[in-house]
Amino acid sequence: MRHRAPGSRSSAVPSGRDRLPSLTGLRFWAALLVVTYHLSRQVGQIPGASELAWYGRSGVTFFFVLSGFVLAWTYDGKQIPAKVFLRRRFARIWPLLATTTVLSVGVWLALGKAVSTKAVAATLLLVNAWIPDQVILRGGNPAAWSLSDEAWFYLIFPALMALPAVRSGRGRRWIWVTVCVGVVLAWLSGALIDSGVPRVWALDYLPLTRTLQFLLGVVAGLAVARGWRPPIGLWSAVSLVIGWHLALIPWSGAVPDALWYSPYQASQLLSTPLFALLVAAAAHADLSGRTTGLGGQWAIRLGHWSFAWYLIHEIVIRVWVARHGRPEGASDTAVVWLVVIAVSLTLSACAYRWVEHPLERRLRGSGPGAAAGGGRVGEERHTAEVVRPN
Repeated sequence: MRHRAPGSRSSAVPSGRDRLPSLTGLRFWAALLVVTYHLSRQVGQIPGASELAWYGRSGVTFFFVLSGFVLAWTYDGKQIPAKVFLRRRFARIWPLLATTTVLSVGVWLALGKAVSTKAVAATLLLVNAWIPDQVILRGGNPAAWSLSDEAWFYLIFPALMALPAVRSGRGRRWIWVTVCVGVVLAWLSGALIDSGVPRVWALDYLPLTRTLQFLLGVVAGLAVARGWRPPIGLWSAVSLVIGWHLALIPWSGAVPDALWYSPYQASQLLSTPLFALLVAAAAHADLSGRTTGLGGQWAIRLGHWSFAWYLIHEIVIRVWVARHGRPEGASDTAVVWLVVIAVSLTLSACAYRWVEHPLERRLRGSGPGAAAGGGRVGEERHTAEVVRPN
């Protein structure tokens, strides 16, 4: 293992699963942003909350940045065979993906909707985000497209970590600047792409486009692991993210989503550096031993449930709307929101306890690297990935 410079990781930081508790807490808030986005658009709007969450799909951008950050921070300096790394990632995401896809397909069939076998296969094979077809993208479990992107990130992660530019401080600074320019150029490229599915697929789903977000997370994670202090504190970063979403409200009123320069793609692409600052600031606060208010017992528990919540909540929304329709009036809409949130969170807690956690433990404990402690998943959860490798 490569020698690490003194002070690059605080010796006062707790060990095990609570090492970066604020990142676990932030997972819940990012998932909530996605959930309220879907509630606003599929169930009905609540004044104030819906305006703020209208482009809450940006929560997926947060998770992609967080994924790169945590993997880089975790595996920096560790010699892990690629097959062990990929098996751990498979054990982390695939059992719950398969379970929720079966649930989603069952709901489609119970509601009398046709289900594409190709879409289900593409979802389970983690390749659906590469195919510019709405049926393929959404036909298994609509939320599962992001795991196709994650699978791509896992494949390229070892190569990214080996790049000389990623390994040097100067190189990471150039990558940060390049990614910031790149996400702006990606957004501007929407002017060159036909409207509808081609543009949405290219800018929202395509793993190559989303790689910029993962890459920025990687360089931020390595920088923090090696002692970098973010230029702003945690709550300043939180304020920037909230301010960004507030700025989208008048923009949304002025430009319809169908136009390339609307906030729809901008909210997901241009938020990348803001989320990188947020994740880095939260991690630095934890490593410095500061209390952030994001890492309490319930915050961590909700963060653990957030992966299942992300995959389950839209299924619950789908069932409610099919059975009861969209509510009328803000008060009725608020009640439905609360019911959907409560039911989907309860199902997510059950899925975490009886599906996600035990199956991950079993898969990790029976494959390559198990002898090195690969089954101890209870100590490794902080993001949509596993934080502490064994």
